[in-house]
Amino acid sequence: MKPMKPSFQKDGADKVDGGTGGVLWPSRICYLVVLATTLWAVASILFPPSAFPHPLVSSVTVSHHPAPHDSASEDNRTATETADRCAGRYIYVYRLPPRFNDDIARGCRTLRPWMDMCPYMPNCGLGRLLGDEGGVFPGRGWYATDQFMLDVIFRCRMRRYECLTGDPARAAAVFVPAYASLDGGRYLWNSTATRDALALDLVAWLARRPEWRATGGRDHFLVAGRTAWDFLRKTDGDDDWGTKLLSIPAVRNMTALVLEIDPWTRSNNLAVPYPTNFHPATAADLRAWQEKARALDRRWLFSFAGAARPGSNKTVRAQIFQQCGASSRCGMFRCKKGSECEASPGAMMRLFESSTFCLQPRGDTTTRRSTFDAVVAGCIPVFFHPDSAYTQYADHIPADPERWSVLIMHTDVTDRNVSIEEALAKIPPAAVKAMREEVIRLIPRLVYADARSARADFKDAFDIALDVVLDRVAKRRRRDVDGR
Repeated sequence: MKPMKPSFQKDGADKVDGGTGGVLWPSRICYLVVLATTLWAVASILFPPSAFPHPLVSSVTVSHHPAPHDSASEDNRTATETADRCAGRYIYVYRLPPRFNDDIARGCRTLRPWMDMCPYMPNCGLGRLLGDEGGVFPGRGWYATDQFMLDVIFRCRMRRYECLTGDPARAAAVFVPAYASLDGGRYLWNSTATRDALALDLVAWLARRPEWRATGGRDHFLVAGRTAWDFLRKTDGDDDWGTKLLSIPAVRNMTALVLEIDPWTRSNNLAVPYPTNFHPATAADLRAWQEKARALDRRWLFSFAGAARPGSNKTVRAQIFQQCGASSRCGMFRCKKGSECEASPGAMMRLFESSTFCLQPRGDTTTRRSTFDAVVAGCIPVFFHPDSAYTQYADHIPADPERWSVLIMHTDVTDRNVSIEEALAKIPPAAVKAMREEVIRLIPRLVYADARSARADFKDAFDIALDVVLDRVAKRRRRDVDGR
């Protein structure tokens, strides 16, 4: 229906020739124009624009509808925002054949000769959920996590990384999601040919990929969640330890994330924290635990959890057992072997939570997972060698060691009969309090958030490690451009 037009009609006396269409006479039009102009002028004088603080609203009620949803514009805006946030942070992840990861995990019963690793596979490698253990593990985020499950944990976290890309040319770095530590660990007591088979297979597979050939692997990284010594075999003799994964020239171009590096040999390896039992899903879970750690009653001045090592009685570990056993201010959890300690997370954490200082001598190598368990408990670590932390985890820990830890050189204990108890008792209470607070603040940097959580709203060990990798790759690219 057409809209009705206004009809300006007069009475019948104003009609011309008796026609039906009314027309305004010119004099009448002029009169109306002059009248309207006069009224407008008067209104402008009496009511200037400033007198109307709000726009005049029509007396007619109009139904306002939102503007049509422009999904294309919103998608473009979202894409632009993501691109800005991800600039220089895009990561391309290989889709490896399952023999390099999933098949290894499916064979979890044979990963270690003395134990079934299948209970440690659930929950993205975090293991089974721990109970309260009499208040030792309150709240959420506590799991029975094996110390060598970082390959699985990291791969799971990468799936939720916000800046993934399917375009290798756009990527700032390339992730190789192989389970290097699980593969290396299952064959440590086999022939060197067996130990190295999958690593050589992986290198051959990568070498055929255009993503690899673009940079020779210098923008690639992988996780090998054991100490570097397990992958740095020097010879091909079966009596030599480990695989030669990190000695393969192609792999040396990559960045390998390991639990411990050789600090005195230049390489592209990066030391990252051992996984602990604590994997908070949110910052709120993390803060709740930190508050509990601050309020704990610490009855022991110092403590130690670990197994004895056969050999000389003059080692630091032997001295710790002797001195701790003779002190009423030292708590101790003694295991027959290291795996027994790992199988008793509640007992270990109960000891650490009730201790001011936690002793961390070298283990099979210079580092040990116990250091990170102690920090999670809010216990100040005591080291006996700089390589146990300071030369390893520089990107995760404060630059000043005295802010959060104590160093008593191993030679002072073994050669000069320094009393560990006396050395720790001399530290002023105010300094102890400040150190403990620094340790508690350090917790998020040394733990891995729940890999399945979409709400991990704090920066954890994974985030820090990824920052370092991206920075290293960017520097290499700049050196390549500069021809250095």
